[in-house]
Amino acid sequence: MAGFVSLTGIGAVDAAFWLLDPTSIELYFEAHSGPETMTKAFALLVFSALILSGLWIGESVLNTVFGGQFREELRRVQTQSSIDELSDHTIICGYGMFGRTVAEQLTNRGEDVVVIELDESNIERIGEGVLAVQGDARRETALEQAGITRAGAVVAGIDDSNVNIQIGIVTSQLAPDARLVIRVGDEMYESLARRAGADTVVIPEIVSGTDVVADL
Repeated sequence: MAGFVSLTGIGAVDAAFWLLDPTSIELYFEAHSGPETMTKAFALLVFSALILSGLWIGESVLNTVFGGQFREELRRVQTQSSIDELSDHTIICGYGMFGRTVAEQLTNRGEDVVVIELDESNIERIGEGVLAVQGDARRETALEQAGITRAGAVVAGIDDSNVNIQIGIVTSQLAPDARLVIRVGDEMYESLARRAGADTVVIPEIVSGTDVVADL
């Protein structure tokens, strides 16, 4: 407002009104003489500064309130885009010690890996070169997000035999041609895993995650 007062000698109230209604500047100079061009140029500068300030403040507020959610959504979209480009990759369900070992071995030999993990804290520990989907691997939606219909192999590696068998059943329906490895905690589950469609049944006490890679 001080700039308008200095240029034209108008009062502070009139200057404030000019900020609210720029068209009043034109009306003023129809009845008064003065530095019209300079005043309009100054007004344009002030309005541009106000707009930029508003945008900056708005962006700052949005980043403060929604910044984390926006970044997370952007990362999810980018990850999904990368997964959609994969084929013949391996899907690992569960990123505990077993799943992590298999994932590391596969990525070390240059293969594409997608992990499905329900626990967000485990997802944060996933290393470079491994794409991740947060969700329940027993759900078709999670498997489809991981590209199940294009996968070459699926490893049900959660520390729960019943869950892994359920994953195997769903996988056999969605991707019958994919190689299926099911981890079980006891030999008594082996026949169930086979009936669920497992090509390989892994009992950690007998073989390690590293040994599984040879079967993929």
